[in-house]
Amino acid sequence: MIVSIGLLVGLTLGFLLGVWLVSYGLLELLETGALEVVTVGSAALLTVVAVAGSGRLEALLAFPVVWLAIYALAVFTAPSSQVLATIGSTSLLAAIATLEYRQVGTIERAADAVPVEPDNAPSIHRTATRVAALYDVPVPTIAISERDTPEAMAVGLRPRNVHLVLSLGTVRALSDAELEAVIAHELAHVANRDAMVMTAASVPVVLAKGIRTHLDDDTSGTVVAVPLVFVASATALLGRVVTAGLSRVRERAADRAAAEATGSPAALASALLTLDERIDETPSRDLRAVSSVSSLSILPLEDDTVEKLMLGPDGDVEPSYWWLRKRLQRLSNWFFRTHPPTTSRLESLQALENEHR
Repeated sequence: MIVSIGLLVGLTLGFLLGVWLVSYGLLELLETGALEVVTVGSAALLTVVAVAGSGRLEALLAFPVVWLAIYALAVFTAPSSQVLATIGSTSLLAAIATLEYRQVGTIERAADAVPVEPDNAPSIHRTATRVAALYDVPVPTIAISERDTPEAMAVGLRPRNVHLVLSLGTVRALSDAELEAVIAHELAHVANRDAMVMTAASVPVVLAKGIRTHLDDDTSGTVVAVPLVFVASATALLGRVVTAGLSRVRERAADRAAAEATGSPAALASALLTLDERIDETPSRDLRAVSSVSSLSILPLEDDTVEKLMLGPDGDVEPSYWWLRKRLQRLSNWFFRTHPPTTSRLESLQALENEHR
């Protein structure tokens, strides 16, 4: 984990430096008008931040004031390329971060979950209350999704605002002991502050993806877009590899914490096996509907295999380069998988069960 955090810190600093260097290089190419371009652009970006943060279009009226403040700051600090690059890149990253992270609140809607009162789910609420006491964390709000797809996740950055999202598919598939183990796993993430850790760790990836997304369709400034897209793409790729590795570590830690809290590694192992089987039985279209929350659930809600469709009149011809596609898929899983393989998790839990005997 320490290595992953170190890599993420280095990646973040490298990404920020890359964005600044691109901004600086482009400003050096401008013989005139750099001050006006940067201050107007920065004011526009920060005004977008204000509108997105407040949700009110009236915030657009702040543009002249924001521009005047930035212009005065730039003139006061001497409008060199270094200063203007810092102002421009900071404004760009602030706007991207606001536009991307304000979507965190949509996770519960993506899971199609609705908060329920304790009286409407008394058994689940009692279990969550008991497990929360074991971890010394606030009792989460219970949110139930009517989907049959097995979902279980804790949503919320701060412990006191956490919603425990469970689908009916999960509740119906598990015994009381198995459901308690699943809840213990999710609240272990809360106790370990994993939402905060992973949110902080994903900063370079989110910013890089945001820049790439907003510049991919930019046809008005190829000179500006190409170097930024290159830096953003490289950062997003490397960042995904590192954050996926960190996520796998946090999942194993939550498994161990849940096993220790409930005193029954076998219950969690049984729950994981049952849910994994249910996911395998779930139609692909249903898995696609929940793919946006796959990384947050106790098990990945997506098919990580390549479907082999035989070709030819008799269906006996293997697709071209099938061997290569299989190897690329395995490589992708190895680099970008957010959860350890279920078989590996079961083996670890079995080892813990043996220790308890």
